[in-house]
Amino acid sequence: MADFPIVPVHKFLRSAFKILKNPLPFHKKNFREKGDTFWLKLGFGKSVVFSRNAAFAQYVLQKNQKNYTKSPIQTQDLAKYVGKGLLTAEGQHWATQRKLIQPAFHKKHLAQLIAKMQEVIETELDKIKTDQPFDVFPVYNDLAFQTVVQALFSGAADQKVINRLQQITEEAQAMLVKELRQPYLGWWFKISGKLQDNIQKTREARKLLEQLVEERQALGVRQDDLLDMLLDARYEDDTAMSKDQLVDEIFILFVAGHETTSNALTFITQLLGLHPEVQQRVYEEAKACEHEDLGLQLRSLTYTNLVINESMRLYPPAYFIDRIALQEDSFDNYRIKAGTSLLFSIYEIHRHPDFWEEPEKFNPLRFEDERLLKYSPYFLPFGAGPRMCIGNNFAMYEMILAVAALVKRYEIISDGRPIEIKPLITLKPQNASLTFRNR
Repeated sequence: MADFPIVPVHKFLRSAFKILKNPLPFHKKNFREKGDTFWLKLGFGKSVVFSRNAAFAQYVLQKNQKNYTKSPIQTQDLAKYVGKGLLTAEGQHWATQRKLIQPAFHKKHLAQLIAKMQEVIETELDKIKTDQPFDVFPVYNDLAFQTVVQALFSGAADQKVINRLQQITEEAQAMLVKELRQPYLGWWFKISGKLQDNIQKTREARKLLEQLVEERQALGVRQDDLLDMLLDARYEDDTAMSKDQLVDEIFILFVAGHETTSNALTFITQLLGLHPEVQQRVYEEAKACEHEDLGLQLRSLTYTNLVINESMRLYPPAYFIDRIALQEDSFDNYRIKAGTSLLFSIYEIHRHPDFWEEPEKFNPLRFEDERLLKYSPYFLPFGAGPRMCIGNNFAMYEMILAVAALVKRYEIISDGRPIEIKPLITLKPQNASLTFRNR
C-alpha cells in the first residue's frame, strides 16, 4: 500500500492569496504534476486529499459510501445556520429523513408544480432590460428563490417576508464563505459579533417559516404544493415531522434550491450568447412546442435538455464534493487512513481529457441519444449515490422551462468575452453581462 503523492505545505502557503480568490488553477496545476489524486498539506496538522479520479469518486460516493461521511463544512458549519435538514444531516437521521421526503420529489408530484414554476418564470423574466448590457444573474437569483417560494407556499407568503428570507439566506451564505476562506479570522468573527448577528438572523428566518407553516395548518385548505406534501409525510410509526424538523427541511430547500439553479441558469444563458447557432436551435424547438401543455413541453424540449446538461458539465454549480473516511480503507493500492478528508473536483472530472472528447468545447450533442448513459460515471452535476441531490428533477424542470421561455422572448447577444467564474460554496458566475433584444 502506498500514500498519495504529496503537495507540501510551503506550496500551499506560497499560493494562499491566489487560492483565496480562485483555487481551481492551483488544483489544476497539481493534477497535471501529481496525477489524478494528490495529498495537499495545509499546515497545523491539517491536510486534504484532492481527486479528479471518477472511479475513486464512484467508490466513495456509491460502492463503499457507508464508510464515508460528509465533512464538518456541512454537518457543522452550514448546519449552525440552517439546521439539520437533508443537506446537513448524517447517519440514521439522514436516512430516515430521506426516506420520508423522497416521495414529495417524485416526478408525478412535481408535475403538479410546473404551472407554478411557469408563472414565476414569466413574471421574473419581465425584469430583464433590453438593448443594453445587463447582468442577468440577479434576475435568475430572484427567479430561483421565487420558484421555491411558490412550490412551497403557493403564493401565500407576503412579499416582504419573501424578501427578508432571501436577504437572510444570502447573508448567511456570505458569512459561511468568509469563515471557510478566512479561518484565521475566526476569533474576529466571534468577538466582533458578526457570527452571532448572522446566527440571530437565521433564527428570525426560522420564525418567519414557522408562521407560514402555522398559517397553512390553521387555514386547513390544501394547495397540493411541497408544504402540503411535507405536512402529509409520515414516518414508519405514522407520526409526522416535528415543527422544528419541518422548518429545517424548508430552510434547506430555500438555501440549496435557489443557489445552484440561479448559477446554472446564468452559465447556460452566457453559453447561448456565445453560441448563437445553439441558441437558434433552442429557440426553434421552444417555438415548435409552445402550444403543448407544460408537461408535454418538458418531454418535447429534448435539445434544450442537452444544452442544460452540457452547460452543467462545463460549469457544475456544485463543483466539489467532500467526504471523510470513517475507518481505514484503500483504493487502487493507495492507503486511506481513518479521518482522511477527501475532496472530489467535479469541475475537473467534467473536463478530464480521459473521459471527454474535446473537454473544453461546448457541444450539447455529446449527450444525444443514449450517450448520457455512457458518460454517467463521469457526469456528476447532482452528485452520485444515495446522497444524490433530492431536488434534481425539480431543478431540471425549472431550468428547461426557464430557458425555453427566455429564448422565445429574447435574442441573447454576448460581447464575446470568456465566461468568468467565482468559486465559493458553489461555482458562481461573475460579470454575467449580456445584451437582450426582444424577438
